Order: sequence, then C-alpha cells, then structure tokens
Amino acid sequence: MDTQSININLPLDFNQLIEMIKQLPLNKKLELKEVLIEEIEDNDKIKTYTASESTLLKDWMLQEEEEAWKNL
Repeated sequence: MDTQSININLPLDFNQLIEMIKQLPLNKKLELKEVLIEEIEDNDKIKTYTASESTLLKDWMLQEEEEAWKNL
C-alpha cells in the first residue's frame, strides 16, 4: 500500500488519536514510531538551520568574508 497517496481528514482530538493508536497491532505501532522519529528529526534540522542562519549571517556580511570569497 502506498501510504504517500492516502489523505484522510478526520476530526480527532489528541485523546481519540491515542486511543486509536492503542488499537494498532505492534508492527504498525513500530512503523508509526519510525515516522514520528523522522518527523521530529526533520523538525530539529529546520530549527538548527534557522537558529544558525542568523548567527552565520553576521559573519557572511563582514568585509573579510567578502575578500576571502571574491575570487570564486
């Protein structure tokens, strides 16, 4: 089954979702766990990038940085 093409819109609150997850077989819970871990890691990467960008921007705007990269 291609899960990428499935789009289900259900009005669930968090507790209802938890109850549904509890009903899943173990293999589906483990699959869901992997999806959630990947989602969290992707979100952390975005946060790290965003936090780093403003710090790096200060260095990128220095005249010394312009000089270092002018021949490229």
